[in-house]
Amino acid sequence: MQIKDSVALVTGANRGIGRAFVGALLAGGARRVYASARTVASLDAVVRLDARVTAVQLDVTNAAEAQAAAALAKDVTLLVNNAGTLSAGTLTDVPVASVRADMETNYFGTLSVVNAFAPVIEKNGGGAIVNILSVVSFASMPGIAAYNASKAAEWSLTQSFRAGLGARGIAVHGVFPGQVDTDMARGFDMAKTSPAEIAKATLAGIEKGEEDIFPDAMSQQVYGAWTQDHKAVERQFAAM
Repeated sequence: MQIKDSVALVTGANRGIGRAFVGALLAGGARRVYASARTVASLDAVVRLDARVTAVQLDVTNAAEAQAAAALAKDVTLLVNNAGTLSAGTLTDVPVASVRADMETNYFGTLSVVNAFAPVIEKNGGGAIVNILSVVSFASMPGIAAYNASKAAEWSLTQSFRAGLGARGIAVHGVFPGQVDTDMARGFDMAKTSPAEIAKATLAGIEKGEEDIFPDAMSQQVYGAWTQDHKAVERQFAAM
């Protein structure tokens, strides 16, 4: 699909990658952008970017709020599932509640929002759904074990939706960034890509019809290595 004249909704749009997507969509000529977050007040600066931006209350772990957002944003043709949480720790020391929290947001949250918006996008003649995943969907880093699992599950969910929604005129894209310079990644000491670069590369991939998008140098390198020897990448990540 084309970004120009699209109507998009971005989850977790108050900061980081989500906010960068709002800016990139506006620059790409989107007709309207619904910027959503758990609290509308956190979107004040985002709304001031452009008159085309509308703030939407949406905690993705709340299925009722997802349905309410879909009822409000009836003209959406492009959904960007960006909202996410990351719990630090290995599976032997991270609280089970934290593991569940990552799954509730990253997996079940995506599930609820897609289920709410797929009928909207279909009714509007089709469009696209974009799920922001991670390179740890392919191989796990021990220090973020709960996040790894949730993103691997979300990758599987993405493929399931892709298989089911294609016939309804909805393309489903998985995006697998490496380290991005956001608050979530503040504690990781390695080279990071700017959120703006991730958003720009992702929108370009959508327009090209790429189902799996690798929007930065790290993700491209990891995926290339994973296709050649996935066990080598598993061992490399396990040592991080």
